[in-house]
Amino acid sequence: MHFNLLLSGLRARWRLFGVVLGITVVTAAVVSLLLPKTYRATASILVDHKSEQSLNSTALHPLLQPHERTHYMQTQMDIIGSEKVARKVVSDLKLASSPAVQKAYADKLAGGGAIEDWLVESLLQSLKVDTTQSSVVHVSYTSGDRVLTAQIANAFAKAYVDTMLELRVGPTRQAAAWFDEQLKSLRTNLEGAQGKLTEYHKKKGIVSADERLDVENARLAELSVQAVKTQDQTFDLRAREQQARDKLNRGGSLEDLPEVLASSHIQKLRADLVQGEVKLQELSSQYGRNYPQYQRVEAENRILRSKIYAEMKTVVAGVESSARQSARRESDLNNAIQVQRSRLLELKVDRNELMVLTRDVESAQRAYDIALQRAVTSQVESRASQPDVIVLDPATPPIKPYRPRITLNVALAGVVGSMLGAGLVVLLEVLERRVRRREDLENALNTPLLGVLHSWHPPRHQLAAFDISRALPGPR
Repeated sequence: MHFNLLLSGLRARWRLFGVVLGITVVTAAVVSLLLPKTYRATASILVDHKSEQSLNSTALHPLLQPHERTHYMQTQMDIIGSEKVARKVVSDLKLASSPAVQKAYADKLAGGGAIEDWLVESLLQSLKVDTTQSSVVHVSYTSGDRVLTAQIANAFAKAYVDTMLELRVGPTRQAAAWFDEQLKSLRTNLEGAQGKLTEYHKKKGIVSADERLDVENARLAELSVQAVKTQDQTFDLRAREQQARDKLNRGGSLEDLPEVLASSHIQKLRADLVQGEVKLQELSSQYGRNYPQYQRVEAENRILRSKIYAEMKTVVAGVESSARQSARRESDLNNAIQVQRSRLLELKVDRNELMVLTRDVESAQRAYDIALQRAVTSQVESRASQPDVIVLDPATPPIKPYRPRITLNVALAGVVGSMLGAGLVVLLEVLERRVRRREDLENALNTPLLGVLHSWHPPRHQLAAFDISRALPGPR
């Protein structure tokens, strides 16, 4: 149907349209007034509150990524709308013991099932949980009693807070008990490791492995230095010994040997021999070789030479003895070095074993310290009385009913009534088609139109108001 035809039909049947519209609006208004009033109360909960009753009091939620935060908020909403929270509401408000609730339960279910299950299902049907981009969750409850509505909304908020505290404290209590059991075994392991380390110290006589190793290394270095010096001294003494033997074998003089030159007794004897030789020359020039005093001085000089030679041989023997002693010292030092090296190797083995035992003690101590720290944290947090959520705004009894919304219902009834009236007009126009304009006649009969008679308005004075144009057809 063309829009203009619809308008013409509505203009012709406006009374029918108005009656349908009026009946619809009045019916909606009457029904809205007769419907029971329901109220909605809303409590606001802050779900990322920073708790101070924790050793780890860092605010975690603001650090979450946007999608993680969305999942976290959805999880909190699901917890609020869970049966666990609803059962806690039933228990806190003691709804199952209310006579009115028991009567309603008996009328509806006639004892089919537990009353708590029916109450939980009824509460969750009237509960609405929503949130925005913030960390505030709105818990709304709808019922016919304005005071009870606020009580149930606040009960859901309180039950949610208690449930979050239970979910927080329950695992920490179990963890604290588990850590207490673990600490016993860890303490036993630590005491066993410390006992083994102490016993090893006593067995090996080790006070400090590092200090003892430093001392033994210093001793080895000192023995090595002494061995080098003794080796050089032995080489020098053997060289001088060989030189003295060669001179003795060839009958050479030993006076230029360093030991001979260094002997004060030999030098004194040589000085006496020089004086005797001088005196002997004087006596020879004065008295001759047969002079008794000359022969006595000559005999004394021979005795001095014998003594000097004997002393030289003694010095040479001393050089040989010193060489042998130096060789023996060198051998002793080499043996001491070997023993010291063996001792160092044993000490390194002992040190490695000691390091293993020390690492065992350190590992046991570290494990015990970590477990002790976690145990203390769990024990402290298991005694927490405040969860990470708080009630921001408690629900108050609403003043105006939430439903029915009379103004909205009347407005919607007006829209529906207009649609019903327009539809009824269209239906009647289709069933009973009338010619209201010249286009209707042309479209229906497909015949030429000679003229159109305008609406007749009788004049007050027929002669004065006669107009021939009203009697003639108008132009097409």
